[in-house]
Amino acid sequence: MRAIFASVLSACLTAAFVTPAAGGQTLEADLVVVNARVRTMDPARPRAEAVAVYGNRIAAVGTSARIRRLIGARTRVVDAGGALLLPGFNDSHVHFLSGGFQLSSVDLRDAATPQEFAARIRRFAEKLPRGRWVTGGDWDHERWPGAPLPTKELIDSFTPDRPVFVNRLDGHMALANSHALRLAGITRDTPDPPGGLIVRDPATGEPTGVLKDAAMSFVWKVAPEPSFEEKLEAARSATAHAASLGVTSVQDMSAGNDVGVYQTLLERGELLTRVYAVSPLSDWERLGRVGVRRAFGGDMLRVGGLKGFADGSLGSTTALFFEPYLDAPNTSGLPGDEMFPEGAMRKRVEAADRAGLQLMIHAIGDSANDSILTIYEQVLKANGERDRRFRIEHAQHLRPQDVARFRRVGVVASMQPYHCIDDGRWAEKRIGAARAQGTYAFRSLLDAGAVLAFGSDWSVAPLDPIQGIYAAATRRTLDGKNPGGWVPEQKITVEEAARAYTVGSAYAEFAEGRKGTVTPGKLADLVLLTEDIFRIEPARIEKVRVRLTVMDGKVVYEKKD
Repeated sequence: MRAIFASVLSACLTAAFVTPAAGGQTLEADLVVVNARVRTMDPARPRAEAVAVYGNRIAAVGTSARIRRLIGARTRVVDAGGALLLPGFNDSHVHFLSGGFQLSSVDLRDAATPQEFAARIRRFAEKLPRGRWVTGGDWDHERWPGAPLPTKELIDSFTPDRPVFVNRLDGHMALANSHALRLAGITRDTPDPPGGLIVRDPATGEPTGVLKDAAMSFVWKVAPEPSFEEKLEAARSATAHAASLGVTSVQDMSAGNDVGVYQTLLERGELLTRVYAVSPLSDWERLGRVGVRRAFGGDMLRVGGLKGFADGSLGSTTALFFEPYLDAPNTSGLPGDEMFPEGAMRKRVEAADRAGLQLMIHAIGDSANDSILTIYEQVLKANGERDRRFRIEHAQHLRPQDVARFRRVGVVASMQPYHCIDDGRWAEKRIGAARAQGTYAFRSLLDAGAVLAFGSDWSVAPLDPIQGIYAAATRRTLDGKNPGGWVPEQKITVEEAARAYTVGSAYAEFAEGRKGTVTPGKLADLVLLTEDIFRIEPARIEKVRVRLTVMDGKVVYEKKD
């Protein structure tokens, strides 16, 4: 029905704009972009020169000469000068409010040593009011010589009366100072929770300050919740940042109880990004009780997706594998706490699917991916065939025999290509070259007929889709040691990567009838780039920037020269 509606609307809009109205007049567009290289992502018309927008819809796509006929006195005209025009980017996996908060938090991502890590926290803490928590950070100990984990002793001396809880960039472990540990009641006698780990000094048994996965909840339970106004400010920062990067839609994996933040911005006319607000898997009963089903809402804000966790992360050695880590042979990773007790994840997924909600499960290690694929297969049999679009978030490390299961079960691989060029610096010391062959298996998944939906995992990685496209097409690691690409056989084309950021992501949220291509009748979400990523060497793509972003028919970002 969506396809029929889009087709009818497209025909009506096109006819209205190119056919003279009474008196020989044609309708005038609100916005036109001419002299562009338009890659529509629509197989019916892959390329064009110009686009006309009326209201919040694409009215016509064609040659510059044809589209110029729709220019009137009030039409805004953008001369692209031969630049590339694409559908607005749709990030299939973000933590939007966290990203907004991180824009104003301490930045530890590129701290090159433990000493620099500590110095940045000290400088940031000195500017805060007394007693205010220091959170955020996004540190990466893999950048440090020898990759040691940080300890509370690095920061205790200058934060004796201030709680500090700064997370690793993957969000699966964090460092607490002694003050935060005391507030949380964590001592050497505190047992590890299911799905979590308190890192301890091997000599004394005392907590080092690093908490992994479910163990982080000890501290988060005592940390103050940001106020609604603070969340609004973070969301404003996030939506403006997204607009500057050509991101017109996001699928927020941690929206949870913060849907009202986005609704408030929408009511105030301040929301510059379409949001699919995903809730925790544990919320399925609340949503199911009131009859909410997947992708419910309007074009700007929707709900009905559920995010669960099967394991942790590679960087935290908590991603769950069949075999032990090479650099930590005492562990194969940790199942997520939602996997306990045995069979609990299957029951939740089956019940939530029966209620018509969309399942999106985080799985990184090969064992975790196998488990979730098996659960999806079982639920498919139990609940019967329908268009449900199961998703695995990350789908990071796959065995060859599991790749084809994505197509067979109809599972969308929601992946974040920037992680590939980041993790590729050190992943093989964790899992070895053989297992790395199935890591970020973009080529294998596409060849098997699976749907790829690309995102960033912001604030874990940069929100910029251009960097993601660069990563998928080159697989050149950030340390410069793989100029031909890390596991180069898994590279995909620039076209395929761009489709995963537009068509694939729209499909992943049941929105391919409304967005994802530059097609008459679809929502007017467009991005104009400074260079044509299809005509330059893929290695140069990382330097490309956004020139103009259109969302819902309005210019929401324009690059200053």
